[in-house]
This record gives sequence, structure tokens and C-alpha cells, in this order.
Amino acid sequence: MSSKKQGKFSWYGRVKSFAYAWQGIKYLCREEHNFKIHIAVSVIVIAAGGLLNISSGEWISVVFAIGIVMMAEAFNSSVEAISDFISPGLDIQIKRIKDIAAAAVLITAVMAATVGLIIFIPKIIALC
Repeated sequence: MSSKKQGKFSWYGRVKSFAYAWQGIKYLCREEHNFKIHIAVSVIVIAAGGLLNISSGEWISVVFAIGIVMMAEAFNSSVEAISDFISPGLDIQIKRIKDIAAAAVLITAVMAATVGLIIFIPKIIALC
């Protein structure tokens, strides 16, 4: 638990919170290779959705799938960063923690790919 007091609500404080979050997004885009891969795949999927004229419901599924994978990658990156800070050397417990965080990304990526296949395969088959 933090001993930091919440204090009074301020719009300035809320704006600062968004600025900190934006710094995190910039860091992910600049430094995390897997995040860059997720962005590239997301751009391709969004382009395919536009070209294949997917429905509003399909767009909702695609957007959520992309968002969940990006969120999992962000959490994984933060787990890796704090793990490396706490234990810079090889530690079997830290390895297990990092492996579990990476597994979460894999699970969400497989889920997103499944959503993509369900949406896009029938549309691609219909083109043939």
C-alpha cells in the first residue's frame, strides 16, 4: 500500500496522468520490438478490415482483440522491466515470472488471431 495521499482532485493532475501514460506508449513504440510487431500486424489487419468492408460488429471484435494484445504486451514489458530492475542477474523465480507474463501475451495473440481468422477467412473465400 502506498502512503501517498490522494489529495484533492485537479484537472491539471489528470492531464499529467495522461502525459505519463503517453510517455509509456512512446517508450513501447520506440524500444519494445514485440510491440512494434504488434503495431505492424494491427495496421495490416485494419487495412484488411477496410478493404474487405467488415461490419461494425466485426470492427468491435477486431479493435478489442488488438487492444487486448497491446495491453498484454505493455503489462509484459512492465513486468520484464521491474524484474530486471529488482534482479539484474539470472534468477529462476524472476525467469518464471517473466515466462508467465510472456504467456499472457501469447494467449491474447492466439485469441486475436482466432478472431481474425473467424472474421477474415469467409470474406477472403467469398472473393475467390
